[in-house]
Amino acid sequence: MHSLNLYSKIEPYLNFQDEIEELYDAFLKICEELKVKKAIDIGCGQGEFLLQLQEMGIETFGTDLSSEQVKVCKSKKLNVECIDIENVTDKFDCATAIFDVLNYMDKKTLEKFVQNTYNLLVSEGYFIFDINTLYGFEDVADGSLNINLEDKFIAIDAVFSEKILTTNIVLFSSEDNGKYTKEEDFITQHFHEKNAVKKLLDKCGFEVKQIINFHLHSEEKPDKLIFICQK
Repeated sequence: MHSLNLYSKIEPYLNFQDEIEELYDAFLKICEELKVKKAIDIGCGQGEFLLQLQEMGIETFGTDLSSEQVKVCKSKKLNVECIDIENVTDKFDCATAIFDVLNYMDKKTLEKFVQNTYNLLVSEGYFIFDINTLYGFEDVADGSLNINLEDKFIAIDAVFSEKILTTNIVLFSSEDNGKYTKEEDFITQHFHEKNAVKKLLDKCGFEVKQIINFHLHSEEKPDKLIFICQK
């Protein structure tokens, strides 16, 4: 099983809903200010942000590399496909990538991704995304979490070392016969330094309009940066 498919199984139990909504609200406000009409949400998950964009009257399309997440989106009648963005032929005036999407990529993959995103946009189209700060990785993400439910046990262990966060996930699920099945996988996330991302965006043809310091999990320091870029 792909690690993001396993993550999609445990995501509803992680109690991140308030944080996710807070981040979505920030992105929706930006989309409203930019008068977005047609948007692609890359790494759209279960489509909650797409639904909120549609409520604003914005035409939407979503992609996700998790077939499980796409299945959920399609059950909500959303226009979503399980494809790489380099295979998307339509054009948009805005592309969004929310909640760590870029942190799942290493440096080489990220460069290709940014170039492919640039190609998706009409002239003067916007690319809006967030990345985790070093504080977000070292002080917020690093650590362990156990969730003990009636029919499930979830163990998450995240270690940040040498600019990479490795999150090990173990899910035990009870079966009808009283036995438990075990699923195990890991997710890798990469720290991308702000100036390196700015240089990459510039190289691919984007102009960085604004970088917002965002306090999602902590009031002490920003744990995320939101980039607003224009083609």
